[in-house]
Amino acid sequence: MLKDLEQRFRTVAPRADFVSLRFVCERTEALSVRQDIVQPVQTAEDTGVMITVLDGGGIGYGATCDLSEAGLRRAASDAHDWARRSAGRTVIDFSKIAMPKPHAEWTTPVQTPWASVPLGDKIALLREQCARLKTDPRIVDWSSGLYHVGTESLYLTAEGGRAHQRFSYLVPSLSATANEGSETITRSLGGRGFCRQGGMEVIDAVGFRTAAPELAAEALALLTAPNCPSGTMDLLIAPDQMILQIHESVGHPLELDRILGDERNYAGTSFVTLDMFGSYRYGSDLMNITYDPTRPEQFASFAVDDDGVAATKEYIVRAGILERPLGSVVSQARAGVAGVANARAQSWNRPPLDRMANLNLEPGTSSLDEMIAAVEHGIYVKTNCSWSIDDSRNKFQFGCEWGRLIENGKLQGLVKKPNYRGISESFWRNLKMVGGPETFVLMGTPNCGKAEPNQVVRVGHASPACLFHQVDVFGGE
Repeated sequence: MLKDLEQRFRTVAPRADFVSLRFVCERTEALSVRQDIVQPVQTAEDTGVMITVLDGGGIGYGATCDLSEAGLRRAASDAHDWARRSAGRTVIDFSKIAMPKPHAEWTTPVQTPWASVPLGDKIALLREQCARLKTDPRIVDWSSGLYHVGTESLYLTAEGGRAHQRFSYLVPSLSATANEGSETITRSLGGRGFCRQGGMEVIDAVGFRTAAPELAAEALALLTAPNCPSGTMDLLIAPDQMILQIHESVGHPLELDRILGDERNYAGTSFVTLDMFGSYRYGSDLMNITYDPTRPEQFASFAVDDDGVAATKEYIVRAGILERPLGSVVSQARAGVAGVANARAQSWNRPPLDRMANLNLEPGTSSLDEMIAAVEHGIYVKTNCSWSIDDSRNKFQFGCEWGRLIENGKLQGLVKKPNYRGISESFWRNLKMVGGPETFVLMGTPNCGKAEPNQVVRVGHASPACLFHQVDVFGGE
């Protein structure tokens, strides 16, 4: 079918400065068991193409799910028409952008394919793990789930570029909610953050088969734990909360289209300006952030982005200094700065825009015990449960599911509803210690939203545990 599609594209591609086709076929399956009851299986398939035309300085798109020659011809004609209509009216002269002509392949490494395990066996696994969450009458809601996405894409250019990519994504989930009187507490498996590329082997890599009893025990223990104390103190953050910290206070403010003003009427701007790159101190010397869509098992890895740019690992922040934005080939041309391969679209019927893929905090040298020992008075927190950040992606406030006091270098009792807030530059500049490779965890989020019309994409994050100094911490009274 792809060979036929390629031939049809070569036949219908109009004479223009640049023409590309992006084919996407995505199949999803969601399985869940809640309160020991199997929920309806949800499956979906979505297939179509986007044709992009650059001509005379303008740009146009045409999308269709009709993959016949006639359907592709109509989409190509629409795209060419819009390119000619937009010439002279766009934010940049698109004829000056050298669009890539890739030659690439990508296939997610899979040990146990999703389809190779019978549906009944997957349901039995979810039943087993769901039942293990119900350890006490005070557990009032409990669930387990698996969400799989299989995606095949083909990117073609009229000049002969070709990139074929096949992806397998898996998102496991566990959740236990405990209630006693007016108090309700939820503990989850990383807040759905343990998502990766791969097959059924992912569930063992992230501890899905063993986590349920501990999550239930923690939810019950938190019911009677005191509220998190308020004050300025040290904050030790586990990887499953660090991924949200990286996502909101580093990833979104460094998306170059946002810096250029494209998101102002929807999700705000950024406190970052173009003159900061190369000199601005974003954090302490221990802060090293990389953009790395090349790790095979990480959630948002690929060979090329949706504009055909080859994926490479790049430092975004090195030793605390801001080096480059998350800007695709078009945004790079608009801003005159180097960026990364991060033109990404939700599906075939959306144009690509600047998005995070795998944005990681590189590990340091400290052990978890060393970081705990370095704290005179502080809190250790895990697993995000709430987030808020201002329109410039600068001031933030985050809440976590789990907290534990640290006093005089030793872990003390549990505290519930820990929250903290800060301002990006002062927060990251107070990064005091960074965990070593043994604390480094690959995670991500399956539902990062942006743009109008809205696009939801998969984002990978990896981080060690980190210790921050002098953070404003407060409880959820």
